[in-house]
Amino acid sequence: MPYRTKNVVLLTLAGALALSTAPLVVFVGGLVGAMLAPTAALATLPVALLVVGTASAVMPVAWSMQRFGRKSVFLASAGFSMLGAIAAAYAISKQSFMLFNLAVVVLGAGLAVVQQFRFAAMESVAVSQHSQAASFVLLGGLVAAFLGPEVGTIGRNWLAAEYGGSFLLLAGVLALSIPVLMAYTPNPAQAENRLTNTNARPLKEIAKQHVFWVAIGAGAIGYAVMSFVMTATPISMHHEIGHSIEDTKWVIQTHIMAMYLPSFFSGMLIQKFGHKRLMIAGIIAFVFSIVIAYSGAALSHFYSSLILLGVGWNFLFVSGTSLLPYAYRESERFHVQGLNDFSVFGLQAIAALSSGIVVFQFGWGVLLLLALPILVIQIMLLVTWSPNKPQDSQQAHG
Repeated sequence: MPYRTKNVVLLTLAGALALSTAPLVVFVGGLVGAMLAPTAALATLPVALLVVGTASAVMPVAWSMQRFGRKSVFLASAGFSMLGAIAAAYAISKQSFMLFNLAVVVLGAGLAVVQQFRFAAMESVAVSQHSQAASFVLLGGLVAAFLGPEVGTIGRNWLAAEYGGSFLLLAGVLALSIPVLMAYTPNPAQAENRLTNTNARPLKEIAKQHVFWVAIGAGAIGYAVMSFVMTATPISMHHEIGHSIEDTKWVIQTHIMAMYLPSFFSGMLIQKFGHKRLMIAGIIAFVFSIVIAYSGAALSHFYSSLILLGVGWNFLFVSGTSLLPYAYRESERFHVQGLNDFSVFGLQAIAALSSGIVVFQFGWGVLLLLALPILVIQIMLLVTWSPNKPQDSQQAHG
């Protein structure tokens, strides 16, 4: 396919390795937290802090890329993340909850850079292929869905402290991404223009566009709902309900697969039906996910619910990512992309931080019901948005 350029393939492969950090922390972070945290309510704090690390780093990452270029930041981040993984292993060996949380924040900051892979891929292809390039890069998450939890189980007993070896193994996986990223070649035109601000508009003017809020809302709300439910799932399944750790692992792996597997066709669906319709489909998937999870606690309920949760996330996130360039000009891309990711991961951080508190204090059922009002925001944005072109909006490039 024409969008499978060298850069898109390389970024997909590097993403497959680097994104394994997230499913590993989601899978074992709450379990390590349960061992090290002073109170049970703080068990999911490491999972939440992974998102906090991402949210806090997105704006500095955007600035760094504008100043130093994408490739330099990609490579520096890979090394930085390796150090974070080693620090996490050391923290577990020393039974330090505080140090483990700090290491997870570092790993989260590295993921903020990985999230820019999708924009780098879009810059490597024609505008008409943006949705396909963005969705193709997300396919790396399919490998990460298996790799992250397997890293957790394979390295679980490598060291005396349980799961310490898992993070040492993660450091090795992250090291493999460095030679892949060294082969990445930024778009020359993009590299030349990254320091220019010609024709850049004030953020206040950019924010007047309805398409700007629809795009950001799709990513931010999709991530928030997904994170709110997913963060609490391992604790609810294993600690509260009593499902085995193996079943819990497979539910998380299946969920993450469901997040990325639709990327095989979500880009094509956007081209055929438009961003708005795919966003609506994503919201419907979320609603069915919550209804199924609320209806029972059997293993089948968790599998069905978490699969739909992943599909809903993919439809909203890919739609929002590929729609965002219609809201900015070339000279505005780093600023708007950084603001978008700050909104996405800032809201996700709030959701993840509150998830553990809600599930311990009020239970799984209440947590699920609280996810529904968040979706209403995106529904309102879509109801009041009338795309003015078949592709959804008049692009702001120029």
